[in-house]
Amino acid sequence: MTQTTIDRPEVSALQQAVQGAADRLVQAGAAGVQFRVTRGDNSFVVTSGIAELGSDRPVPADGRFRISCITKPFVAVVVLQLVAEGRLDLDRSVESYLPGLLPYGEKITVRNLMQHTSGLYNYMDSFQKPGDRFLRDRYKHYEPEDLIAIAAAKPLEFEPGTKFAYCNTNYFIVGLLIKKITGRSYREEITERVLEPLGLTETTLPGDDPNIPGPHARGYMQIGGEPVDVTLMNPSEAGCAGEIISTTADLDRFFCALFGGELLKEPEFTEMTTPLPPEMIENLPMGIGYGLGIMKLENDDDLDLWGHGAGIPGYATFAATTRDRSARVQLSFTIGDKDFGPEAEQAVIRGVNTALCS
Repeated sequence: MTQTTIDRPEVSALQQAVQGAADRLVQAGAAGVQFRVTRGDNSFVVTSGIAELGSDRPVPADGRFRISCITKPFVAVVVLQLVAEGRLDLDRSVESYLPGLLPYGEKITVRNLMQHTSGLYNYMDSFQKPGDRFLRDRYKHYEPEDLIAIAAAKPLEFEPGTKFAYCNTNYFIVGLLIKKITGRSYREEITERVLEPLGLTETTLPGDDPNIPGPHARGYMQIGGEPVDVTLMNPSEAGCAGEIISTTADLDRFFCALFGGELLKEPEFTEMTTPLPPEMIENLPMGIGYGLGIMKLENDDDLDLWGHGAGIPGYATFAATTRDRSARVQLSFTIGDKDFGPEAEQAVIRGVNTALCS
């Protein structure tokens, strides 16, 4: 099933092309797709596929979804606002702020955490999602300190600052750092500093709540050769690295505000968008540079494109904007009755390039 929802009475050639890209993503394995695109004054949403396997219910164009690792830019804004307030120094060590948390905390700076150059072991590698593990633990609560302890028990994988390796452990430590400095949780700080000022009423930090509020499509995972509904889960194992639920409209508002100067002053925004050199970046789809919680993204037209990709059981998301905000895209899709493989990954890349570069 394909459904198109538009914000303009006419259907542009670009919109038709993006609709085709969304349909191809469904053919490649997605159950349902939301695709929001802005090019200059032309803004629209297309959807494709179904919201639930076994039904013909269309994907809601305003549906909510788990944005997973796109949580990191929200967290980075809080950290950089604290830097602007003189309450935090990016180049001070973790040990100086959180003594005893890591056995090698004096080697790792806040900047290393934010740009994934810490060398820390990724706690996620100790319990991957597929199969019985997810079914057993999907409603389990995880304390940040316990997940960090998994990494702290391992040796550093490389000397801090010498390599890039994407690692969720980094942002769990950042969450503790925010609490240490402000006396409040990162959820409270994101809500007060980002969500409320921008009016992001459809964006939530669920904590232990397994539900997705409001209209949404359901997500699935292949377990034992069958698609299992994984929509409900306790997102505490993603926590400060990936727990947020949002919509394409709210993500568009967030990135517009970020790149429009509403959230950060120029020095901190420059810190955020100064990428690591491309030669340091490996195994980061479309990423050709990583700043502080945000990626510089490869694209067919060499646009100055920034954003983040994300995945969590059942859901995958991509959001990006050019630096001047003239071209923007937010893509969310649910995993269906097929594994998300290379064909689907290529369909995402082609779809983003269709939206921004055609």
